[in-house]
Formats: sequence, structure tokens, C-alpha cells
Amino acid sequence: MASENLGEFLTGNKIQNSAYSINMLREVYCQVLCQVTLTPIEAKSLATHIKYGYHNNWIIDNLPGASVGLTGSGQHQTHYAGGFPIGFLTQDSPEAFVYNHVNIILEYHNPEGKEGHRVVGFAVEPISVNHHYAGGFQWDGMSSDGFTKPLDTCMTNQHMERNAGNFQRVRPGENIIYTYDVMWRYSETAWASRWDVYLSEDHMVPAQVHWYSITNSILVVLFLSLLVVSILVRNLRRDIAGYNAMAALTDEEKEEEAEESGWKLVHADVFRPPQNWPMAYCIMVGSGVQIGVCGFFTILLSAVGFLSPARRGSLMTSVLVFYMLCGCLSGYVSSRLYKSFRGRKWQLCTLFTATGFPGLCFFTFIFFNTILAFFRSTASVPFLDLVIVAAMWCCVSVPLVFLGAYFGYKAEAITFPTVTSTIARAIPEQTAFMKPITGICLAGMVPFAAAYVELFFIMTSLWMDQFYYVFGFTLVVYVILLITCAEVTVLLCYYQLCAENHRWWWFTFLSSGSIAGYTFIYSVFWFKSLEASRMLITYMLYFGYMFLISSAMFLVTGSVGALVCLWFVRKIFSTIKVD
Repeated sequence: MASENLGEFLTGNKIQNSAYSINMLREVYCQVLCQVTLTPIEAKSLATHIKYGYHNNWIIDNLPGASVGLTGSGQHQTHYAGGFPIGFLTQDSPEAFVYNHVNIILEYHNPEGKEGHRVVGFAVEPISVNHHYAGGFQWDGMSSDGFTKPLDTCMTNQHMERNAGNFQRVRPGENIIYTYDVMWRYSETAWASRWDVYLSEDHMVPAQVHWYSITNSILVVLFLSLLVVSILVRNLRRDIAGYNAMAALTDEEKEEEAEESGWKLVHADVFRPPQNWPMAYCIMVGSGVQIGVCGFFTILLSAVGFLSPARRGSLMTSVLVFYMLCGCLSGYVSSRLYKSFRGRKWQLCTLFTATGFPGLCFFTFIFFNTILAFFRSTASVPFLDLVIVAAMWCCVSVPLVFLGAYFGYKAEAITFPTVTSTIARAIPEQTAFMKPITGICLAGMVPFAAAYVELFFIMTSLWMDQFYYVFGFTLVVYVILLITCAEVTVLLCYYQLCAENHRWWWFTFLSSGSIAGYTFIYSVFWFKSLEASRMLITYMLYFGYMFLISSAMFLVTGSVGALVCLWFVRKIFSTIKVD
């Protein structure tokens, strides 16, 4: 087995050497590789894997093997991600057929001013052929004669071509002879740009689609920004001027004026700590900041080219490293909030911040990995790598969270411009449209509309094993998503305060994070396009990991909305005069 990094193991990529012999510029014609006689159990297992659409994923010189197949009209079509299938089924017969011959197509380039050749392209054309030796020779699969005897199905010095009808069936007792051809073709593609065709999937998805996604997101955020400015700035100026003018009146003049209404009336309660689960609120906001900053720097490095798909496992490794380093931010934010709430169990708050979301992800991963190991799947992660991840979590991430919490508790407490009263103010009865649950359910629609196009490509790359490379677009959409969440939440928070509802802490977090619910619902409908197998483990893996992804999105967007609204509420209440 070749040497892999931690990121490759965590993504289920294990490299093993094969028995194929390939030499530079050496053509190979129908070379026998081996012979396999299927037992009833092996035949059933192979047919089952073909039915479920299992693929081979080959690599030569760090290039993944593209799959060359035929379209419905008989035209050759090449896919550059996902490997090639191990077999196929036909509509006419319930039997399975195995691809026992491969045409290995290699492209090479001669660098100017340098000696030698470089591999710049790699594709595999799988073919099913019912091989037989000439003259009725029967091979035991062990002697050297089988590698030199001619086959009736092969032509001398000619590469194998597809022959409809002469397929290799999968049956008990069937002798399957595996063969391969090697074809060398010259290409003008330079070695530095050999990955371009993989990343663009040979321009299968036009760049205009991503530009449409960006344009859609920008239009949404511009419309929302204009709406926020037109409503908030105009109303806030009028409210602040009216409240300050009221404060300047004498007692007799105040009695003549109409009774005050609006958000100023909750000045004695607006900074009251959350009535329910204040510690959980601090933990979730701190965890969201950690995930959000980690995601931003990971996408940024990918956008500038440091994390290329050519470096297998680099993206997952960078996510782990950035997440650990951002642990100090998580501890700092949660501790500052918890201190402002006058919480006393700061050790427990810091411990849950360090172990809450990471623990959920780790033990979910352990659970799925155990099931995959039981099925002997190559996607299962070795035990040693699990120990390494656990050590990184316990020995690096957790101490950094406590370090950030130490500085957070040592810092000055967050000051509020108004004094909180002893007894909480009663909240008036809300109309159906102004109820918090209505705002929470509707708030996620606008951010989701700004990001759903790019979300489709991310889901396709994640679950269909395709290369994703437009991280520049992803970075723009990510920033627009956070801005949209912040603007929607500020607008809803303002209207809740105007309705004299001072319980805005959890409302802003849940409103901004509600886009995660829309994302998970979208993933349920998108699952139909995946055309996955009907095995229970398939459903568990997909919806289990989509739940974790949606949870991370919930924490990130929720923390952005909560922190921006904290700044907004402090800002508006610091501009009015309060008795």
C-alpha cells in the first residue's frame, strides 16, 4: 500500500498497488492478467456489487482514471470523476456481466527543452469479453503458459474493441480471464495544466451557471440591503429623535403627550440574559464562530490554489487543522457571553464548548465507521487514524478552547447601555404574523434563495464523487450567505422589539440558523437524484452526515445572526436617553 496522509484515510481513500505492468511508450495488446473461477458465493457477491453500481477508482502518476463509455446513441463519452463500473446489467437479461478487459489509455507530453516524457492524461475503457484460449487450451490460472497462449477473442497487434453480445457473464463455476491493453497517445497538454480537464469535467457545466449563481446571490443581498436600509434607517432615526425629544420634556408636558410605545419600552429588559438555557446559548454561539472562521479560511486557501484536488486529502486535513486552531476563538466568545450573563459554572460552559459539537461529530463518525468496517468497506478508517484524530481533539483542540476561555474570563465584561430591572416586563399578546415561531420559520428562505444554486454543485461534488474547484465562487456565496443571514435577522429583531418582545437572544439565533432546516429539507429531495442503492447503510450515511452538515450550518449562521443583533441592540439603545 502506498503512503497516504490523514485526510485521505478520513475520506476513505486507500491506495493499493495493482498487478498491471505499464512501461512508458510501450504498447500492450490483450495481455492476460489472471484467471478467476467463481464459486457460488463469489458469483453472488460480484453480481450484487454490480447491481449496486460499484466502481473501480484507479490512479496513475497521481491522475485519477477517467471512464470512457458509450452514450445511448453509440458515441464515446468520457467522465473524469467517479472511476469506472465493475460491470453492468442489461434490460434483456437478469444476469450480471463483468468488465474483465480494460483499455488503459495514457496521454504523454514532451516538455520543451527537457528530456523524457510526462504523463498528462489517463483514461480507462472497460469492456466485457467472454475470453477463450485458442485450440481449446484450459488454463489452471497458475502455470506460466496461460500468459503466453493466444486467445480467440484477441487480434494480433490490434487493440480490443467493443463487441456487442459477446459479454462475460457472472455465473458460479465461470472461468473469467482478465486482460488489458495499454495505448499511448501524444498530447499537447502541458504537465502543469493536466488537471484542468478533471476540474472542469471537460466543460460539462458551463461557467455561466456559476456566474448565474453569483448574480442571483448578489441581487438577493442588494435587494435585502436596500430593504433594511430603507426600513431600519428611516424608522430608527424617527424613533430615536422622538424618544430623545420626549426625554427632554417636563413631567407636565410628558403627561400631555401620548403614551410611549415601541422598542424603548423594553430598555429595562432587553439585556436580560436568556430565560432558558443561557449556557447552551453561549456554547452554540462559540461553536458557531469556530466553525465559521474555520470554513472561511479553508475556502479562502482553496480559492487561491493552496488546497488543490491534485493534493488528495489536503482539504480534509486543512479543515481539521483550522478547526483545532480556531478553538481559542470558540472558548473566548462563549466565555465573554457567559460572563455577561453572570454565569457561575464557567468550567462546565468551557468543557461543553470544547466537547459539544466535536463530540457529536466524532462519535457519529465512530458509529458509521464501525458499520462500514463490519461491511468490509474501503471507506472505513483504520483504528490508528481514529486514535490520531482523538489525540488531536483532546491534546490540541480542547486546551486551545480552555486557553481562549481563560482570556475571555480575564477580559472586561460586556457592558450594556441600560440597566436591567429586577422583575421582567410582561410581553403583550402577539399577532399570528409577529409570533417568534413565524419569523424563525420564514427567516431562512431568503439566505437559502441566495445560495441554493451553488449548493447544488457542492452536493453533487460531495455525494457523486466529482471534483469541485470553483472555490472562488464558493467564497463569494459564503460571504453573501452570512451577510444575508445578518440582515434578515436584524430586520426581524427590530420588529420583535417594536412589538415589545424583549426575548430576542434565542429568537435571533434560531431565525438566522433556520436556513439549516431548509438545507436539510433540500437534501431530502436531492437524494432522489443520487440514485443510490436501497441498502439501509446508504440512507444512514447520507442523512447522518447531512444532519451533521446542517447542524454545522445552523451553528455558523445562528452565531452570525446572534452576534450582529447583539451589536445592533447595543447600538440603538446607546443612542436614546433613559430615565
